[in-house]
Amino acid sequence: MPELPDIVVYIESLERHLVGKALQKIRIHSPFLLRNVEPPLEEFEGRIVQRFRRLGKRIVFQFEGELFLILHLMIAGRLQWKSVRPAGRMGLACFDFDGGTLILTEAGTKRRASLHTARAETQLLEHQPGGLEIFDSTVEDFTRALRSSNHTVKRSLTNPRIFSGIGNAYSDEILHHAMLSPLTWTSLLTDAECERLFQSTQAVMQRFLSKLRQEVGDGFPTKVTAFRPDMAVHGRFKLPCPKCGTPVQRIVYSENETNYCPECQTQGKVLADRALSKLLKDDWPRSVEEWEEIRKPKLP
Repeated sequence: MPELPDIVVYIESLERHLVGKALQKIRIHSPFLLRNVEPPLEEFEGRIVQRFRRLGKRIVFQFEGELFLILHLMIAGRLQWKSVRPAGRMGLACFDFDGGTLILTEAGTKRRASLHTARAETQLLEHQPGGLEIFDSTVEDFTRALRSSNHTVKRSLTNPRIFSGIGNAYSDEILHHAMLSPLTWTSLLTDAECERLFQSTQAVMQRFLSKLRQEVGDGFPTKVTAFRPDMAVHGRFKLPCPKCGTPVQRIVYSENETNYCPECQTQGKVLADRALSKLLKDDWPRSVEEWEEIRKPKLP
């Protein structure tokens, strides 16, 4: 799933290509993509793109007249920019502009990517998960959010209502950088461990954001993936940890997976899936949709 670094780089690229241009037509090719009909898509055609925004892992297109498109790529959704408008059906949807077409694709057979429309800021905010923005927070803010509920630290990091933009891949990297077990309960973290986790979160996200920006340059992202060769543990099951050389281990539960180094994170212990089944049943998401369930923000 594209996470904060990927979404930010997508948005920066979209801004370079599309801000100030009018959307000529939206061609929807999958009946599962569009999740609401008011305001209708026809109302967006001919409108100028004013800016792009991020709501958690969602990409927001803001048009003149206070109209918004909210795109959630979920696991396998990706964007392509073509300077020549393709004929016929391509991907889940095509957004035609003067000078090119933005194409939404989704690998696999499960159709999870979603597109919502909204009118006015109040409707847009209904799609805000409410998680803390890590680059706009202090260590005190981070610690308060982390301790707002008692879960495994892996779950808290990837909960979009606690932290914004962190998913399965980068949470593995953050926890490895912080040398913390993914199954430590947040209530048991010391102040020093919370501060270390905060520093690791910012460091890991900034590192990969900088790398992605350098790769993309002035172009458009073409290699958005959750498995990068320069990652320390995510997607590296049985490969050596870059810090100590110990083979990376993993825990698999339902549709989710966590990767960790036993030597660096769990005092040399391998966390067995079977022994953890009850814990995971109580504190692990059963599907991606469970994480991404939209809840209206609580009003003060």
